[in-house]
Amino acid sequence: MITQIKGKLLEKHPTQVVIECNGIGYMVHISLHTYEQLGDGELLKLYTHLQVKEDSHTLFGFYQNIERSIFRLLISISGIGASIARTMLSSMSPEEIQHAILSENLGAIKAVKGIGLKTAQRVLIELKDKVQKTEGIDDIPVLQSNRIKEETLSALEVLGYPRKQSEKVIDNILQSTPNSSIEELIKIALNKL
Repeated sequence: MITQIKGKLLEKHPTQVVIECNGIGYMVHISLHTYEQLGDGELLKLYTHLQVKEDSHTLFGFYQNIERSIFRLLISISGIGASIARTMLSSMSPEEIQHAILSENLGAIKAVKGIGLKTAQRVLIELKDKVQKTEGIDDIPVLQSNRIKEETLSALEVLGYPRKQSEKVIDNILQSTPNSSIEELIKIALNKL
């Protein structure tokens, strides 16, 4: 298996690059996340995943090892192929995907083109434990934000607001201001409920 490629960047497109390595040009499929981190005409190294099918060998490249790890976890889910996994990594950073899975944010996963409700639920159920063991994860902020969200929801329930409605409002607030305290979340939520 080809695990990484190092060479000169010959061509750069949002979905693929061509890298020259010892006189051979390799076409490597990439996500927008990787594309945004590449310079022009530079010597670069990409972590790769080789997908072997009956009719093709396709090389996927990732700027960071964590992105490749998330890609491999995603394609292990029934209903998610390489193209959907790449679309997901193009619309969310690897850290955002980890956060969405660990915080069980079904809406964020379902928002990716090509992922329906059942597939999104499978992602959350099957990957939660695996994502926690992924190299490079920093789960302390995620656990902290989960605690803050839960305490805020509990406070709003005590005040008589329905949990489902409150959860939607809190999720929206956390997306725009992720570092809010419990008090700030409650104040903003009360204005929106």
